[in-house]
Amino acid sequence: MRHGKKFNHLSRKAPHRKAMLANMACSLIEHKRIKTTVAKAKALRVYIEPLLTKSKEDTTHSRRTVFSYLKQKQAITELFGDVAAKIADRPGGYTRILKLSNRLGDNAEMCFIELVDYNEDYQTDKPKRKKTRRRGASKTTETQTAETAAVEQTTEAILEENIEEVEVTDDVKVDETTTETAEVAEDEKGVSQEEEVVEQTKEETAEEEQAEAVEETTATQEDVQEVHEEKKEVEAVEDKVEEAEIKEEEDTTEENVEEVSDEKIQEVKDDEKAEEVQQAPQAELTEEKEVKEEKHEETVENEVEEEETKAEDVQETEDNSDEQKKDE
Repeated sequence: MRHGKKFNHLSRKAPHRKAMLANMACSLIEHKRIKTTVAKAKALRVYIEPLLTKSKEDTTHSRRTVFSYLKQKQAITELFGDVAAKIADRPGGYTRILKLSNRLGDNAEMCFIELVDYNEDYQTDKPKRKKTRRRGASKTTETQTAETAAVEQTTEAILEENIEEVEVTDDVKVDETTTETAEVAEDEKGVSQEEEVVEQTKEETAEEEQAEAVEETTATQEDVQEVHEEKKEVEAVEDKVEEAEIKEEEDTTEENVEEVSDEKIQEVKDDEKAEEVQQAPQAELTEEKEVKEEKHEETVENEVEEEETKAEDVQETEDNSDEQKKDE
């Protein structure tokens, strides 16, 4: 029975669910944002936020307790290092869930779960407004009206004094302006003369620069022509050198061909001699074999003739014996 168990089991057994939440927490600490379903994100938020508050106290006890949940050393070093320093001033609510469109396969609700302090797009540097109570509103309005009335009186007095000073100083300024205008006219004349002189000097310098530029261009053209001529001469010399090298290579190749042909002829002659030397004993052997075969044939013929003669002698003896018997 599941009486009083209000958390989401996520259709998993307890060991599977704890391992999944630990892996998701480690990936969230490492990447600062992960994409998952809304149900898993809500379960992960309940799982990871107590660990984040635990990481603010960097002690061996807190490290061991967090390690019993996460079971990854890299995630713990990241959590007690950068993440703890980032969330030090935040009293809770370290994560944010941003809902997305549903998944195509099973139409599950998807979302981003992220660490709040690492998303700069949602951060604002506006100062917080001070809260005011309704009871003190009447007092503040009265003080503001009194201050504004005093400021208006002071500004009116200052304006009257300034007007009197301006009326006195206007007469003095008129005389000063007349003298200043004369001086300005003289200054303008002098400035105009100076400007004319400057323009003349500028024109002269421009003409001199143009002449120098023309001289430089002519000099550069002459230099370019000289460089082209030198390049042509160098190319001609290189062509001659290449032709000479080609001729030398051809001569050397012809000599090599002749030497190779002579060597090949000598090799062929040597091979023929070696073949003759090898064939000489073979010929002698063949002759000996022929002689032996002839001798063997002669011996065979002689044996055959002897047998025939013996047979004839036997017949003759038999005939003679028969005749003697008849005579008897």
